[in-house]
Amino acid sequence: MGTQQILLIVLSVIIVGAAIGVGITMFNNQSYSSNKTAIAADAQSFATQVVQYYKTPASQGGGDRLVPTADATGAKTIASFIGWGDTATYKNDNGWYTLAVTTAGASGVVTITGAGREKNGTKVPKIETKIEFPEGKITATA
Repeated sequence: MGTQQILLIVLSVIIVGAAIGVGITMFNNQSYSSNKTAIAADAQSFATQVVQYYKTPASQGGGDRLVPTADATGAKTIASFIGWGDTATYKNDNGWYTLAVTTAGASGVVTITGAGREKNGTKVPKIETKIEFPEGKITATA
């Protein structure tokens, strides 16, 4: 083989290797972003269910418009209502979630924290959603 042909083969291998590297990086970034969006959607859905719990009468298993108690029982009661079972933690294909309740006087805050399964280097997508009572205001931060 001539020198020119060997040079073209080496150049082709370098270009294909660089294209594969860029493709892998783009896939990983998209996977991380998709996972972050998925846990944000899950947290929003759980927050809506918490507001539903707050507005549901006690005779139907709800919170009867009472501010949730800031103890393990309050968190477990809400978690049970939204389908998490008897613990304030939950996991699904998108990530892991925890539920915590804090109160201050006549108001309270339910916080749902979600951590994704995908990684971008050492970073894991995280979402924190807060529901403030008695207003029922939902805010989410990444």
